[in-house]
Amino acid sequence: MSHMKVAREARSAAVVINSGSRRGAAARELAVEALHKAGVPVSAVHHVHSGAELAGTLDRVLADGHDLLVVGGGDGTVSYAAGRIAGTGVVLGVLPLGTANDLARTLEIPDNLAKACAAIAGGKVVDIDLGRANGQPFLNVASAGLSVQVTEALSPGLKRRLGPLAYGIATLRSYARHKPFRARLEFPDGDHEPLQLEGLLQVAVGNGRHYGGGNTVSPTAGIDDHILDIYAILAAPLREHVKIARLLRDGSFVEHDRVYHLTSRCVRLVTEPPMPVNLDGEIAAVTPADFTIQRNAVHVVVPQASAGATLDGPSALPEPPA
Repeated sequence: MSHMKVAREARSAAVVINSGSRRGAAARELAVEALHKAGVPVSAVHHVHSGAELAGTLDRVLADGHDLLVVGGGDGTVSYAAGRIAGTGVVLGVLPLGTANDLARTLEIPDNLAKACAAIAGGKVVDIDLGRANGQPFLNVASAGLSVQVTEALSPGLKRRLGPLAYGIATLRSYARHKPFRARLEFPDGDHEPLQLEGLLQVAVGNGRHYGGGNTVSPTAGIDDHILDIYAILAAPLREHVKIARLLRDGSFVEHDRVYHLTSRCVRLVTEPPMPVNLDGEIAAVTPADFTIQRNAVHVVVPQASAGATLDGPSALPEPPA
C-alpha cells in the first residue's frame, strides 16, 4: 500500500467518536459534516459508549479495510485506538474531545473542532512512537502512585463542570490521602543500575511530551525520539510539592532534588504490594509492569505547521558538521 501523505488521499475513512467524552455527544454531527466538507472520504461513522464497545468497533473498522481512522475522544480513547492500529498501515486522525487532550497538545492539533477537522483534511502524515505497559498502549504517560488516585478522584461530573481545572482539585484531594510507597526500577538493557526507592509520591514513564492537562514530561521529551522519560518523585511536605507543581508545567522539575529522571528504551517497575498503573488517564495495567517503546509504530495526521513529530524521515538525520 503506498504511504498516504495527506488525508484527502485516503480511499475510505471511518470516524469513531466516544460519545462519553467531555465533548463527544455534541461533536457527532458537526465532525462528520466538517470532514465531508473538507474533502475527507468518510464512509462509516461509529459512536461508542464504552471501552468494550470501542474494541469491537475498531476490529470492525480494520476488517472493513478503511485506510484512515478518525478518532474523536479523550487521550485514553485515542491511545487505545493507536495501539489497535499500530503496525497495520492505517493512518490515525485525532479529534480532541476529552478533558486534557494532551496528545493533541503534543502534536499541535487545534482544540477547536472545526479547525481540527480542517487540520485532518489538509494535514501531513507523520510517524510517532507508541509506549506499552505490559503490552497495553499509551501515547503520553504511564504512571503509578498519586496519578492513579487522581484519576479515581476525577469524577465525570467534576471533569464536565471544571474541565482541566478538575485535575488540580483532584490532585489536592488525593495528595491529602496519599501513602508513600516503595518501588524498584530495573533496566533490562543494562543501561542503568537497578534503582530501589522509598517514600515515593509517583513514578511515571513518558512517551509523549504532555500529560495531565498540559504538564510537560521533561524539557527534552518528544513523541518520536524512541526514548522513554522515566521519573520518580519522592513525597515531600505540601509546600515543596507546590514548588514542584509549578515546575511541572514546563518540565524543568526534573532538576529538583526530590525528582529522579532517567531515560531508557525499556524499564520494569516492581512494587510491593502490586499497584495499579494509569495509562493516559485510564487505569489499564498493574505492577510489576514492563514499559517498552515501539518506534514509529503509529502513522498520524498532524497540521502542516506542526513540529510535534519532526524527527520523521530525512529530518532525523544528523546535521552535517559546520
